[in-house]
Amino acid sequence: MRRTRTIPAALAGALVLTGATAALAPATARAALACTETALIAAITAANGAGGGNVVLAANCTYIVTTPHSSDGDGPNALPVITTAITLTGDTGTITRSTAPGTTAFRIAKVAATGSLTLKGNTTLSNGSAAADGGGILNYGAVTLTASALTGNTARGSGGALANAGIPAPARGPAATFTNSTVSGNTADGRGGGVYNGTRGSLTATSSAVKNNTSGAVGGGIAAVNSTATTLTSTPVSANKALTAAGVYRQNGTLSLTASPISGNTPNNCVGSAPSVPGCTG
Repeated sequence: MRRTRTIPAALAGALVLTGATAALAPATARAALACTETALIAAITAANGAGGGNVVLAANCTYIVTTPHSSDGDGPNALPVITTAITLTGDTGTITRSTAPGTTAFRIAKVAATGSLTLKGNTTLSNGSAAADGGGILNYGAVTLTASALTGNTARGSGGALANAGIPAPARGPAATFTNSTVSGNTADGRGGGVYNGTRGSLTATSSAVKNNTSGAVGGGIAAVNSTATTLTSTPVSANKALTAAGVYRQNGTLSLTASPISGNTPNNCVGSAPSVPGCTG
């Protein structure tokens, strides 16, 4: 059963801020955020303004976002653009774009080059819909998922669940790290139905799963294109679909697999990658 918790309008206790100007009473520091769109957006805005923070989500809550709360040249986003280090600590919760008729298309989150977004505690981002890259998350900075998920997101461009944006030198490329997490049921018209790891990007996945994603081009599970590194450890890539290289598509860059089978993808697993994906057959 979903629960709604009420808190004071100032959001005291819903937010643990890490900036120099922030201070909350220890007795309220672990209280959860009210289960409303308004409270979620206000808390993230406050965290950005304070130089970072930990937003504690209500247990078993689905935060339904009905309208975008930021927009720029990359398109609209459900959340304010993440410009600082923000953690969303859930307790089996979801942040999702509304399925109501007439809801406009927008991704869930954009992380700026100065920002980092961490999801933990079985937090899921779902039903994001981007007209460009990154249906769930468009990442220019750092994204970390721990025991969390990106599911059911779509992109007209690349990266149905997450896109590590291509960054030219000398700027630092974006980084995404998944641990005990799942990328499933996402779709991209372009490359990377699940994850797109672009120029100078880094993707590290450990004890995770990339499955049942679809690309209208290559890399149904993962597309790594001119990226710095893609490292999978104990992370199977399976049951994904694309025109070719439905499991993992690689174009240049370093890619390593350890106990991470790429199998059962349609019509093939890695065909067309250049250079080939080590250890991948079919």
